[in-house]
Amino acid sequence: MDERELTEPWEGVLITPASISHTGVLVLAGSSGRIERDRARILAQEGMTAMSIRWFGGPGQSPGICEIPLETFVSAVDLLESTGVRRICLLGSSKGAEAALTAVHDPRVDGVVAVSPTSVVWGNVGPGRDGRQRPYRSSWTWKGQPLPFVPYDDGWTAAEAADGPVAVRGWYERSERTFADLVPAAEIPIEETGADVLLVAGGDDAMWPSLPFAERLAGRRRTAGRTARLISRAEAGHRPRLPGEGPASVSPHFRYGGDAVADAELGAAAWPHILDLLPG
Repeated sequence: MDERELTEPWEGVLITPASISHTGVLVLAGSSGRIERDRARILAQEGMTAMSIRWFGGPGQSPGICEIPLETFVSAVDLLESTGVRRICLLGSSKGAEAALTAVHDPRVDGVVAVSPTSVVWGNVGPGRDGRQRPYRSSWTWKGQPLPFVPYDDGWTAAEAADGPVAVRGWYERSERTFADLVPAAEIPIEETGADVLLVAGGDDAMWPSLPFAERLAGRRRTAGRTARLISRAEAGHRPRLPGEGPASVSPHFRYGGDAVADAELGAAAWPHILDLLPG
C-alpha cells in the first residue's frame, strides 16, 4: 500500500492498495474530528483506495461542527475521482454518518455506509468560525445556505446531566419532541439518492437513538421504492468496531452504550455487507 499525507485544502490521508483499485472510499469520523487512519488502512487492505479527511477543527476550518460546507466532501470526492476509481462511496460514523448521508447531494456517490446514523440534520456541535455556539445553527450548508435542522432543548442539560460520563440519548429524543414541528424539514432526504445505502446501528446506543433513526431512513427508502440494508444488534452501542479494529477507548465525558463484545459483533456482522457495497 501507498500512504500519502494530505495537507491542502484539508488535512488527511490517502491510501492506495498494491493492486489496481476500482472503488474509492471517503471515511469520515464523527464529532472527534480525527482522521480515521486505521479504518482507511483496513479498507485499503481489501483493495480499495481509501481517504480520510479532517472536516472540521483543522487549519482554516470551523472549530466546531457548525455550518460545515458540504462542498468540503465534494472536493474530497474530486480527489478520489482523480485517482481513477470507477465507484465512489462514503463511510461515516455518527456525525460523520450524518455528513455522509447529507453529502449524497453529489450524484457521483454510488454508495453510503452510515454507522450509528441520524435521520435528521441537527444543530451545531461546538462553535462556528465566529467562535459562538449560540444561537443554534445548522451543522451543514449547501451552496452557502444552511440546511434545515433540529436544535437542542437546553432544558434537558440542566435537569438531567450529572457528574461523570453522560448518556445524551435522552437529550436528542427530548429535542425531537420539543421541536417536532421542525423535524419534517430537517429529515435527510435519503430516499432521493440513487446510491446504495447500508445502515449499521446498535440498539443500546447511548449517544443518540441510532437504531430508530436507521429504521426511519430504511422506511423512507422503502416508501420511495428504493432499498436500504440495515444491520443491527440489540446489545451494541454507538461505536461498532470493524474486524481488525480494537475496542473503542473509554470516554470520561460520554457513555456510548454497548460493550466491547457486542460492538465487535455488530462490526463483524456488518463487515461482509460493507465489502459487498464497497467492492475493491
